[in-house]
Formats: sequence, structure tokens, C-alpha cells
Amino acid sequence: MLPSVDTVDELNGVVRDEALLRPAAQDLCAQLGLEGARLVRFEDGSLPVYSVGDALVLKLYPGFEAAEAVREARVLSHLWGQLPVPTPRLHSADLYKNGWRYVLMSRLPGESLAMAWHRIPAADQDRIVTEAAEALAALHALDPKPLSDVVGPPDWARFLAVQRAEVVRHHRACGLTEDWLEQIPDFVRSVPLPPPRRRVLLHTEFMREHLTVDPHDGWRVTGLFDFEPVMIGDPAYDFAGAALFVTRADARQLRRFYEAYGCAPHPPRELLAYALLHVYSDLPWYLRELPAPPRPRLDDLAEAWFGTDG
Repeated sequence: MLPSVDTVDELNGVVRDEALLRPAAQDLCAQLGLEGARLVRFEDGSLPVYSVGDALVLKLYPGFEAAEAVREARVLSHLWGQLPVPTPRLHSADLYKNGWRYVLMSRLPGESLAMAWHRIPAADQDRIVTEAAEALAALHALDPKPLSDVVGPPDWARFLAVQRAEVVRHHRACGLTEDWLEQIPDFVRSVPLPPPRRRVLLHTEFMREHLTVDPHDGWRVTGLFDFEPVMIGDPAYDFAGAALFVTRADARQLRRFYEAYGCAPHPPRELLAYALLHVYSDLPWYLRELPAPPRPRLDDLAEAWFGTDG
């Protein structure tokens, strides 16, 4: 069965070993009264995730990420029925073996927006952006206090200070070239990130990959998932991700997103600062995925990716 896992490297080795994972998932399903259910592994993601039959999803967490398992279960339970789009319904969550934990949840209908986007008519893409923004606004409107015992950080200013201190090392480890790296310290120092007027429940990875749509229902948004990395903090932190991975540097779509959310646009430099300071930030990947400005300048990048005047 699953071995005890204490590091990210050990986890990566287990995640790649389907011959090890599948028997454990089958054993766990049998314990949950789902013996014989068809298991299909989802290919993406840093954790082992399986569809169980047509209606359920099983997600496995190693012991060193036990807090993430508890957090996702609590958040799923809290969110059920509260957003204008469906979220997975929690069925059960508990300890498995050797420190591993699991969350069993309902499977959302439809398919990944990221995979379907290129097939979706332009008018439906516009409506999807609107529906996504309305969903994020509803998430941010919820009172985060009932989750504050399992969702952090407790001190947003301290969190940002730690991220600022590590930002260059982080992006160098991601493979960012020196012409970009040398600009980061002055840029993040120059962008004021004042204490937010309100702290909200943040998805933190609000992107097409975590939204589902149904081609048989007029390409309606059918769900939002992956609440493992949620935080409580500045709403702008989520707008940075949405601009990168929902509207994807499209100024017209980003204007639509702001309008549907119901707020004025955030300054582009502020969103780029949050994108650089994000826990999972990867600027080299962003530069491969999105159009880069003619000059390798962070100020130009801020306008290209987060501006609304195009």
C-alpha cells in the first residue's frame, strides 16, 4: 500500500507510480463501500486524483499535506450551495494509512474550460467570462471567518513580507533569466500593496483549468473546483490569476470580467506585483503561455497582461 511520504520529491515519485497508487485507491474505495467502481486517473495535478464511477472524485494527500486535506474538506462543506456555479459536494474525508488522507467529493458535470476554450463560439466565451466573474464575486462576498481556523494566513502583511523576501530566489529557481530577475526587487518595492479594505476567501488558482463547462447546455459554466490552496486575503490576489488564466491578457475580456464582478479595474502594476509574489508564481511559464511585450520590462508586462485599454 502507500508508503509514508515526507517530502515533495518523495511525493513526486509516488505520484508517477500508478502501479503503487491504483491498488491503494481500490482498497480505499472498498473501505468506502465503492468496491468495483471504475477508477480513472486524472492526468494533471500535483496530487493523485481519480474519478470513481461517473459521479465521484477521490483525492489523496500525503501526511505532510494533511492540513491541505482538512482545509479542502472544510471549504467544500462550507461552500456547498453558496455560489452561482456548482462546487463539489463533500461526501467524506478522513485518514487512510501511513499518514495519507483522502477527500471523496462529487464530480462536476461538463469538461475542463481550458480544454474546451478553442471550440467555444466567441459570444459564449464572453458569457463564460461573465459567469466566471460572478462566481468569483460571490466567493469573495462570503464571510471567511468560519474558516479562519483552517485557512490563512493570519497576518496578510507578514505573508507579503515573506513573499517579497523570497521573490528573486523563487523566480530564479523557476528558471527566469537575469534580464527579468534584475528588475524584480525595485519593481516589487515600488508597488504599494496596502492592507486590504476587506479580507476575503481567495481561490488563489482561479483559472480555466479549474472551471468546467457543458457543451450540451449552451456552454454554461457548470462548476468551480480545487479548493485545496485557498487563502484569506486581498481580492486583488485572485484578480492576478484571473487575468493571467481566465482572460489571458485579453484587455476586452478583462474589462468584461471587472464589470461582471462589479468593481473598478485594479492598477496593472499592482496585479503584476501580486502575480510575482504569488505562492505558485512561475514567470517563465507565464512568458511561454502569454504574449510578451516588445521590450523585456516589467512595467510593459504589467500593461500587456493586466491592462484594460486595449
